[in-house]
Amino acid sequence: MKTHNLALKEEIGAEKSSHWHAFLTLGFSKTARGTVLKTCDHKGPLYVQKPFYPEGKDTAHVYLLHPPGGLVSGDRLTITANLAENTHVLITTPGAGRVYRAREDKSLQHQITQLNVAKNSLMEWLPQETILYPNANTRLENCIELDDNAQFIGWEITCFGLPANKQDFGDGHAEQGFQIRQNGRLKVRERLVIDNASRNIFHGKAGLDSKPINGLMIAGPFPSNADSEKGIDESCHEELISKLRLHCRDHTSLSGASLVGDYIMVRSVHNDSEQMKQLFIQCWTDIRPALMKKTACAPRIWAT
Repeated sequence: MKTHNLALKEEIGAEKSSHWHAFLTLGFSKTARGTVLKTCDHKGPLYVQKPFYPEGKDTAHVYLLHPPGGLVSGDRLTITANLAENTHVLITTPGAGRVYRAREDKSLQHQITQLNVAKNSLMEWLPQETILYPNANTRLENCIELDDNAQFIGWEITCFGLPANKQDFGDGHAEQGFQIRQNGRLKVRERLVIDNASRNIFHGKAGLDSKPINGLMIAGPFPSNADSEKGIDESCHEELISKLRLHCRDHTSLSGASLVGDYIMVRSVHNDSEQMKQLFIQCWTDIRPALMKKTACAPRIWAT
């Protein structure tokens, strides 16, 4: 096994691309002790600390660790969380993720996140921002599967380039996907592709408007009093939507909240990732009790 792993991973400075094909698979169950991490299988540099319980035994806070700190050419990371019935899990990261500059061979830097949420369970996917270095070549996929009465809140914050160093994304290539299925039916599908044919999206008013930080937050499904084909009735959630839009207006960014089917979405483009995180945290603080009937409890790692 050691020989096999060494063959997969080469030195960072070597001419050939490294090839970490790493995975982390977490299984959560409901027991008399509450929501527990029942299984944890991993290969390569993906780990979790033990779950924390700042809200009590029924809600597990889990910190995802990736010691190398980012993806290099040829890396493929697969993160899977399987939630059994009646569990509640919040997953975050202790710091920003990174996708480094691609090497000359342009081998793909690929991360797949698969979250499977059983009936009556709650999943919160709240990682810190992902920094895409100039000339990275990456594909980032988020796939969420929800069963009956399962609910989800998640976000994705992406920084294109290194704006603090006045470096844009250059000739980088990025594909991002965010997909939610509910009882096998596709409910949300978001996709962003940046390549040589679509690079003007960075400056377009209908794109990123010359702002390097792009964010998307999705929460739902919300209960509906409207016809199922039309999704939720905005009037049923008028107060919540008004609060979210007020948060968006208070930030010096181009941000907004909207309804897509049974899901609330908050979108933002910004010049500052920390301010965008604060916007999303404010929105989460209002969305969580409305959707999950639980007061927001920020992971302790966010304060460090």
